[in-house]
Amino acid sequence: MSNNTQTNETKYFDLHTTGIGYFNRVREVKPRGKGKPFMAVAIAALHGASDAVEYSYIDCNVVGTEAEKLVRRCQQAVEADKKVLVSFRIGDIRADAFTYEKGDKQGQPGASLKGRLFFIGWIKVDGETVYEAKPKEAVESQDAPQGETDTSTESSEQHDFAA
Repeated sequence: MSNNTQTNETKYFDLHTTGIGYFNRVREVKPRGKGKPFMAVAIAALHGASDAVEYSYIDCNVVGTEAEKLVRRCQQAVEADKKVLVSFRIGDIRADAFTYEKGDKQGQPGASLKGRLFFIGWIKVDGETVYEAKPKEAVESQDAPQGETDTSTESSEQHDFAA
């Protein structure tokens, strides 16, 4: 018999996607039945050469208090057709199969990318930086006596970005 103690700790493999893209379709989803409402956003993620940019569209559920506050603040700007460019981190990206219900592709199979938006590094509205996340080191050392300076352009708890 061994004296080694083993724990049954669950381990996870994280699949994180980082990039830059434009916010589209910011909305609060209210599930039928007993589900809790949640924020959702479609991101047009940029990829390819800068002189021939391509887009991949990712439908995201917004998770985490900070990400939700930031997305809510962007909602009016998106609805006003302003260009809201963000640096993002999405977890658990996956393809979701569906069948087109109308239009030229009616009845044909399709796929959409889905994920969980959990971090926003910065936000630009019509080219103007309105938010930058604090570097991780600054957040971790906020309680230190030296006192790191706040490098964020704005706190996410202030006004909407549409103004």
